[in-house]
Amino acid sequence: MHAAGSPTVRRRELGALLKALRNAKGWTAEQVADRLTMSTSKLSRLETGQRGASARDVNDLCNLYEVDDEQRQHLLELASEGKQRAWWQALALPYSTYVGLEAEAISISDYGLGIVPGLLQTADYARAVVRAAVPRWVPEVVEQRVQGRIARQQLLQAETAPHFEAVVDESVLHRVVGSPGVMQAQLERLLAMSDLPNVTLRVIPYEAGALPAGNNKFIILGFAQPAISDVVFIEGLTGDLYLEDPRDVEIYIMTFRTLVQLAASPDTTREIIAAMIPSYRARAS
Repeated sequence: MHAAGSPTVRRRELGALLKALRNAKGWTAEQVADRLTMSTSKLSRLETGQRGASARDVNDLCNLYEVDDEQRQHLLELASEGKQRAWWQALALPYSTYVGLEAEAISISDYGLGIVPGLLQTADYARAVVRAAVPRWVPEVVEQRVQGRIARQQLLQAETAPHFEAVVDESVLHRVVGSPGVMQAQLERLLAMSDLPNVTLRVIPYEAGALPAGNNKFIILGFAQPAISDVVFIEGLTGDLYLEDPRDVEIYIMTFRTLVQLAASPDTTREIIAAMIPSYRARAS
């Protein structure tokens, strides 16, 4: 993989620990901000991991919270790691926060009605998707987005690869993205990726009926660190949404489990995909 850790996750881990220390003191964010002559908005961004913390920030908070030397050192290391440059920053991806979380997730549950999950796309399929999403983008930007998507896929074959479980609607297999040739290669790619021990792919057949999900795309990310809560990522046309409230996350987890029950088994899914490849091959030729 590209890096040993994710600065995004380190910032969130640091923020969660700082918030826990504040709560242990029984102080509000306003009380801490007043004591340190810091704005409450800055403290909030530190505690949510939206901004990196300086060594001075950490030391000031540790002094206030009366943190011991061992824990102080750990927090300072998290702050330092949270400011490191990640590989995806060079690509200027608009969803860099998501990539930073995905890079260190131990489980990824992906549900979609419209397209093949990004981690399973071929370059040609991804290129057609990006062009359709933003037609005004110049070829250089399109290729940059495709490069970022393909680079992310190394995650699934890394030594510490997460468990990736995807549920897609059958319509995804029928929608011709790019061309029949592109679709043939994409379905072959799905079969190859579903062979990986950490990848589970399921298709919801048309006969499953109405689906319980109110939106057509969401991803649930799980993490090994106790301080990092699970996150639901919802991609929007005008902005992305990250849900971290345990009650919200649980609703999406339950919905995903229901979708899994409606979907075909992994073996049957492979049969469905394999049966469609000859048709695309014939149309491509």
